[in-house]
Amino acid sequence: MKIDKINIDGKKNSIEVLDKIFAAKINKQLVSNVLYKTNANYKGRKAKTKQQNEIKGSTSKIYAQKGTGNARHASRKAPIFVGGGVAHGPKGESKYKKRRLNKSEKKLSIASILTEKNKGSNLIIFDDFEKKILKTKEMNQILIKFEAKNSIFILDKKSRENIYKSARNIPNVKITDTNHFSAFDLAKYKKIIFTETSIKELEKRYT
Repeated sequence: MKIDKINIDGKKNSIEVLDKIFAAKINKQLVSNVLYKTNANYKGRKAKTKQQNEIKGSTSKIYAQKGTGNARHASRKAPIFVGGGVAHGPKGESKYKKRRLNKSEKKLSIASILTEKNKGSNLIIFDDFEKKILKTKEMNQILIKFEAKNSIFILDKKSRENIYKSARNIPNVKITDTNHFSAFDLAKYKKIIFTETSIKELEKRYT
């Protein structure tokens, strides 16, 4: 299929792209599952308490089972004692399994989001940025012109180098490349911006 490609002056052309990326079947349930797993993996689980088996000390019984008139107890490491282990407390990051995403899930969810963005006119393809844009003000004007103040740039290496400094401090704008973005990133930002070369790089991953 063909979609519009524009330069920063607004001159339109067209570019041929893969149907299975930009005209794919939109699977909202799959996208929802992928976003849930990705978001869950981002959560930091820093809190950590010691379980009973992690407390240092003797495991011997504190007094005889019978004859003392007191309740039956084992070691001082039990959760009911001060200084003992904590029952059902947070276990720290290493004890929680990360939710895994297979490659087909990632690819299909990305294709679904890109298709939806394309249908909603929230996908922009620029010519490669051949010249450096050094001033944030100039970059900001480009974003205003194309109504892309909330956007993610997925760029080829040269284009990224040419605009990174001018765009890095603009709020609600992310600069990345075809190897370092996820379905979560695509869903987070309103506009998705590619360059002609980065589109071709992405298509190589799907063929």
